[in-house]
Amino acid sequence: MSIIEPQETTLYHQLAETFATAIHHGTYPSGSRLPAIRRVAGSHQVSVNTVLNAWRILEDRGLIEARPQSGYFVRGVLPSVTKASKYLAQVSSPSSEKLDLIDTVFAAQNHPDYTNISLACPQNGDFYPAAKLSRIMASMLRRQPGMIGRYALPPGSLRLRREVARRAMDSGMALVADDITLTHGCMEALQLALRALTKPGDCIGLETPTYFFLFPLLASLGLKSIEIPTDPQRGLSLDALEMLLTEKRIAALIAMPNVQNPLGCSMTLEDKKRLAELVNRYQVPLIEDGLYGELQFCTPLAPAVKAFDRDGWIIYCSSFTKTLAPDFRVGWMAAGRFSAEIARLKAVSSMSESVLLSETLGHFLESGGYDHHLRSLRRRYISQMDEARGLIARHFPQGTRATLPQGGFVFWVELPGNVDATELFHRLLQEKICVTPGALYTLSERCNSALRLSCCYPFDERYTYAIKRTGALACEMSGLSPGIS
Repeated sequence: MSIIEPQETTLYHQLAETFATAIHHGTYPSGSRLPAIRRVAGSHQVSVNTVLNAWRILEDRGLIEARPQSGYFVRGVLPSVTKASKYLAQVSSPSSEKLDLIDTVFAAQNHPDYTNISLACPQNGDFYPAAKLSRIMASMLRRQPGMIGRYALPPGSLRLRREVARRAMDSGMALVADDITLTHGCMEALQLALRALTKPGDCIGLETPTYFFLFPLLASLGLKSIEIPTDPQRGLSLDALEMLLTEKRIAALIAMPNVQNPLGCSMTLEDKKRLAELVNRYQVPLIEDGLYGELQFCTPLAPAVKAFDRDGWIIYCSSFTKTLAPDFRVGWMAAGRFSAEIARLKAVSSMSESVLLSETLGHFLESGGYDHHLRSLRRRYISQMDEARGLIARHFPQGTRATLPQGGFVFWVELPGNVDATELFHRLLQEKICVTPGALYTLSERCNSALRLSCCYPFDERYTYAIKRTGALACEMSGLSPGIS
């Protein structure tokens, strides 16, 4: 888990990332001693102060600790989730109990009195350039007060669509403004895609685990789902998918090839190319959810599957809600061969997106401020991810595992000792702490001992207490001691 941007990152940040990656990959296992500071300085041709600054970063992230008269040692590193289901879940729709649980979790996530360590949306202004966006918006209203009296009919603001097309090149997608339709967030983009591609009774292929709001969305459209095994490190099982395509069992597929929610994994370049080839060969559309694509920790960004779309069978959906302005609810989609139908559905669905909000985002992207903002977010999230994993390693039951995300700010935690994560969720609610039980992310029973946690909050005393308390209660329920075995 690393992000290195030489043009803006100091030497000690680069050195810290090099050693963080080595620690996560097991080169320096838990409890091992790091090389002497002067040795590291000599081998990397940097000063002793540079090494000390790098070690300070790793200490802040909870990866190493100083021991008097002994040097620096690797702290307990949380083991990664490596297992994935090998079996397809049966075609199904969500039960009323599952829908009720989704409603309960969503209500708790949005309750102002709860300490939330599960909602995948930063709740603090430090994570967004609110002041800059406000200044741009105020300036536009002064210069063009009539703007709020106009509709931005589909496909939406040309300025913003041009900027989206320009940025899409960073993910390998050759788009122009006319390829893009603006939407009311990514969820509307997904809904429009499903409405364009399916009819009631159709079956949709989903990753498992997957974003839980897809289940009520499919149910509202009269659609069923079949869950496809998804590896916590490599992503969607393409062998299982090809079997479904050969048997003509699905009408479309929804997947997150880059920074999957909730696992945080990304598919390899070879697998992305194969996925694009499969959906084009079998002519079964892929709805590619790229919501976290710009929060990848690698630079340059890994390409989208859409980059390899030969005949337009991939619909790419994304938004600015996770990176820039949640309340703006401005998303976008590049629908390939389905563009005309998507535009018609958008017109009769929600008509248009706000001219003011879209133009504000367009101006901000033009200014270059977005790239600086994203670099800052990525550095913050990778640091907070490490810190959270360190807390879990020390306070959750022995045998706990967690994914090592390749971007974003959510990760998947698997608890030992047959801990019922839904029961854990309800018990924590009584203490006004909100987590998200793994049962929400599948219609099967395979994730009942898992949680999804989020790192998009300030790491203050309230947040760290919530993680520690979650671990303590999990220890009590499992009968296991805290800390790595």
